[in-house]
Amino acid sequence: MNKVKLGLFGIGLEAYWPQFKGLKPRLEGYLKVVADRLRHPGVDVVNLGLIDSPPKALAAGHRFRQEDVDLIFLYVTTYALSSTVLPVVQRAKVPVIILNLSPAPAIDYAQFNRMGDRTAMTGEWLAHCAACPVPEIANVFNRANIAFHQITGMLHEDPVCWQEVGDWIEAARVANVMFHNRLGLMGHYYCGMLDIYSDLTLHCATFGGHMEIIEVDELAAMRREVTAKQIQRRVAEFNRVFDVQPDCSPAELARAARTSVALDRLVKEHDLGSMAYYYMGRGNDENEDAISSIILGNSMLTARGIPVAGEYEVKNAQAMKILDSFGVGGSFTEYYAMDFNDDLVLMGHDGPGHIAIAEGKTKVRPLRVYHGKVGRGLSVEMSVKHGPVTLLSVVEAANGRLKLLVAEGESVPGPILEIGNTNSRYRFDIGARQFVNNWNLHGPAHHCAVGVGHIASKIEKFGKLLGMEVARVC
Repeated sequence: MNKVKLGLFGIGLEAYWPQFKGLKPRLEGYLKVVADRLRHPGVDVVNLGLIDSPPKALAAGHRFRQEDVDLIFLYVTTYALSSTVLPVVQRAKVPVIILNLSPAPAIDYAQFNRMGDRTAMTGEWLAHCAACPVPEIANVFNRANIAFHQITGMLHEDPVCWQEVGDWIEAARVANVMFHNRLGLMGHYYCGMLDIYSDLTLHCATFGGHMEIIEVDELAAMRREVTAKQIQRRVAEFNRVFDVQPDCSPAELARAARTSVALDRLVKEHDLGSMAYYYMGRGNDENEDAISSIILGNSMLTARGIPVAGEYEVKNAQAMKILDSFGVGGSFTEYYAMDFNDDLVLMGHDGPGHIAIAEGKTKVRPLRVYHGKVGRGLSVEMSVKHGPVTLLSVVEAANGRLKLLVAEGESVPGPILEIGNTNSRYRFDIGARQFVNNWNLHGPAHHCAVGVGHIASKIEKFGKLLGMEVARVC
């Protein structure tokens, strides 16, 4: 995975340095604090220091472009001319976050007024003038059609501010992951599900990444080459990872193991970061055998950061990858019923689940029929961990663009349907009835992704970085 690169520069006014002794080193010290706070695992910071003149601004823009930065943090240390800002961002052509951070909660007015030396007083004043040029910068960015985002707060002891900075960094990292992701597409759409059909070029234009079209025949061919020893090892792994129920036959476990080993090879050879699949398999016994034994292997792939969406749901494979890249999972789901007694929405799906975010150990159960699909075999049964959750849907809207639909809720304990599928009970602070109505208004597909924790604010920032509309239901 590529590291995310953050560009950082501070701004000042060159004319100030000979006038006010010690001002420049003081502001550079502030900038160092910011640079240190931006450093996260998997993040490189390209710090160009204080930019205080138009020529330096032009050079900085070229440097950021050469360094291939993903996101720029502009730290406003004191008053500076907008001409020292615009060339940097124009040339770099990446999103910019304005850091309007005061070095202290307030100026010590009494001490300031006792200084006596008017020149020294002016220098001290300028050291606290971070907010001053922000309107000028915003004016110029707006007139230049440059999107920008702001964080206003304090340099020190401001956890809200630095949490927001961290969220932007996380959003930039996930945008970087999506741009480099290779999404495998195996099989074809489920006939008649008009809501899940999607424009692949639109996905590449919005998220970046690559779509790799894969034939089911390739998976079937790889299954032929799986050895008995590999099957034995994978069955043993199934028994460690899953709660395999007693009525699962050794033959079905071996069949699923064969497919799981072949899937791992398929993912490795195509360097896939996610996958969407569906295939009827009628008329070809090998293909049907592969597809009907795929659920356990796909669940294990999903748990290790290669989310797999059934029913060839490309949009949901993207949503699952986004959530997983934020580190919160991303399990394939849909709502199928409501519990008005408990004011809950029941959600789940057949096929693979994100077993890394399951409440307890995921059960494996045999199914005599895959409803609405061909074949029979083993399936997984799990609930998402109890606690806060975030739902995410990638929506292909009527205006021909993709948008993100997000909601925060809670996975709660209680009875579920023990039918060999993923099943969970979700509560929303706006109530089940209002949640369903509000969610449906945005016209999403009937599938969505669910992850653990509340990360709607991060998803909103991710959408802003990509220029996507983000609708938040709750």
